[in-house]
Amino acid sequence: MSELTHIGPDGRARMVDVGGKADTERVAIAQGRISMARETFALACGRDTKKGDPIAIAELAGIMGAKRTSDLIPLCHPLPLTSVKLEITPSDAEDALIVTASAKTTGKTGVEMEALTAVSVACLTLYDMLKAVDKAMVIGGIELLEKSGGKSGHYRKSGE
Repeated sequence: MSELTHIGPDGRARMVDVGGKADTERVAIAQGRISMARETFALACGRDTKKGDPIAIAELAGIMGAKRTSDLIPLCHPLPLTSVKLEITPSDAEDALIVTASAKTTGKTGVEMEALTAVSVACLTLYDMLKAVDKAMVIGGIELLEKSGGKSGHYRKSGE
């Protein structure tokens, strides 16, 4: 396993110096889910609650979250994102909404954290939009599915 880049030789947290790295196209795809009661799932898929369309609002919130990642995660570099896409799809078999985000930039560091943050914020927004009818919803499975660009190259989760 490689060394942790955010920990200096003195054991203190540090922001990695990416100044010497080449600019490359960076893409990351992350996914997560929010499981809920059958009735809540039907309400969400109906896309019309007292608060509005929970799916459309969560998709927008996820995009906004990706843009604010460096404000939320202390050692992340602020990145000029060139694209953030967020899609929420229903899984009837699981009574869950599957949240998938992709983030893209051309720069010196990757966008994995931006994609993961987008998924997390979208799931939390869905919880907020639907909590009045179901406080037992479960957010989980937030993971990086794929990333490309940079020195470490291409990564794809096994089985994907």
